[in-house]
Amino acid sequence: MNLLEKSDLIKNHEITALENMEGYFKEIEKKNSSLNIFLETDIDKARESAEQVDNRIKNGEKVGKLAGLVIGVKSNINVEDFHITAASKTLENYQGSYNATVINRIIEEDGIIIGMTNMDEFAAGSSTETSYFGFTNNPAALGRIPGGSSGGSAAAIAAQLCDLSIGSDTGGSIRNPASHCGVLGFKPTYGVVSRQGLLDLAMSFDQIGPFAADAGGIALMLDTMAGFDERECTTINWEVPQFQSLVGEDALKSLKGMRLGIVKQFLEVSDDPIVNIIQESIDKMEEAGVEIVELSFDYIDLCLPTYYLINYVEFFSATRKYDGRKYGHRIEEVCGEEVLRRIHIGSYISQKEYSGKYYKKALQARSLIRKEITRLLKDVDSIVGPTVPKLPHKLGTTLEPMEMYAYDTLTVIANLAGIPAASIKAGEVNGIPVGLQFQAKPLEDAKIVQMMAAFEGL
Repeated sequence: MNLLEKSDLIKNHEITALENMEGYFKEIEKKNSSLNIFLETDIDKARESAEQVDNRIKNGEKVGKLAGLVIGVKSNINVEDFHITAASKTLENYQGSYNATVINRIIEEDGIIIGMTNMDEFAAGSSTETSYFGFTNNPAALGRIPGGSSGGSAAAIAAQLCDLSIGSDTGGSIRNPASHCGVLGFKPTYGVVSRQGLLDLAMSFDQIGPFAADAGGIALMLDTMAGFDERECTTINWEVPQFQSLVGEDALKSLKGMRLGIVKQFLEVSDDPIVNIIQESIDKMEEAGVEIVELSFDYIDLCLPTYYLINYVEFFSATRKYDGRKYGHRIEEVCGEEVLRRIHIGSYISQKEYSGKYYKKALQARSLIRKEITRLLKDVDSIVGPTVPKLPHKLGTTLEPMEMYAYDTLTVIANLAGIPAASIKAGEVNGIPVGLQFQAKPLEDAKIVQMMAAFEGL
C-alpha cells in the first residue's frame, strides 16, 4: 500500500487517524531505544490531533491533504511546545514558542506531528554522529551511519516510525541520509519552501524538504509546504504545481522522450560498486525510452571548497545569537568539535584582511559553478547520477574532516546552484542502500517528482 492509498483509507475511515498514530507510537517504543531516531515525542498532543481528525471525518466534514498522517520533524525546525535543540547542548532546554511556516501548513492540512528527530549538531555534519544526544543507527544498514545532517528524519522513514518526515538540506543534508537509508528525500529549488522558523546553518543554501517511502508521499508534502510566504524574504511567489497529479499510473509513460544528462566526472569520483548500481538504473530508464546525453563538468574539484568556505562564514554569522544571554548556553562553551571548527574558521575568514582572499573568491566561484550547471541543464530534462560517492561508514569510525566532507561532493552542487534535487533508492551494495540523484532546472521541481514516480514503476 502506497502513501496516497493509505491517505484515502484514513479519509474514508477504513483506518482511523488514532489507529495510525498509536501504531507508530508502539513502533517507536519498541525501536527507538536502539536506533535513537526520535529525541522527543508527545503522545497526548498527537492523540488529541488524531481524535479531532477522526471526529471531523465521522461528521462528514472536509479534512486536509495530510489528514491522519504521522510526521516527524528535524530538531532545528520550530514546533510550538517541543524542545528545538538542533541536537546541541547549547539549546538543550529551549522550547519552541511558535511554529515554523511549514509546520503551520502541515497542521492546517491535518498532519499529526509525532515528535522531533535526531540530527548532526546544528546540522554541521554528514553522519548524525555529532549530535549531543548520541548517534542514530541506520535501520537499513544496522551498525552504519544513517547519513546527515537530517539522519533522524531519514531513519524514521526507513524504520517505519512515521508516514512522512521533514529535514533541512544545506549541502545534501536531506539527500545524503535518504541515500544511506534507502528512502526518498527531496531538496526543493531555493525559495520554493519557506525557511521561516528554521535554525540556520547557512542561509543562502538552506532549504526545508520532505522524506517519504514513495513518490506519492513526496508529492503530498510538496503540495502542502511549497508556496510563497510573505514573512520570509527568500520565498518565491510562483504558481505551485499540483505535485500529486504527477504520480499516477501514467508516470512511467512520462519517461519516453525525456533527455537525461550523465556527467562523467560524477561517476569518476564515485566508488565502483555504486557506479555499477547507477549504471543499471540508467540502463533501465533508457529501455523505458529515455535519451541519454553525456555531459562534462570541469569544476567538480572547486565545489566542495567553495561550498564550505561560504558555509563557514554564514554559519559563524548565524551562531552569534547563541551568546548565552537570551536563551541557552554560549555556543563556544558547550558545542562539539565540528561546530567549533566551523565557528573558528568562519570567524577567521570573516576578518576584513581575509574576506577578499577567501570569502569573496568563493562567491565568485559559486557564480561560475551556477553558470556552468545552468549550461549543462539547458538541453536536458535532468542530470542523473549517484547521490553520494561512497557507502556509509561503520558507526564510531574515526574520519578526518575532509574524509567526512567528501560525502557531500555530489550534493553541494545543487545548493550552490539553487536548483531542485532529490534522491531515490537505486539498489544495494551488500545490503547497503545506494541512492540515485535527480537534478533539474530551477522551479522544475515537478519534473523531478515525475521522474521519481516513473523510476518507481521500472
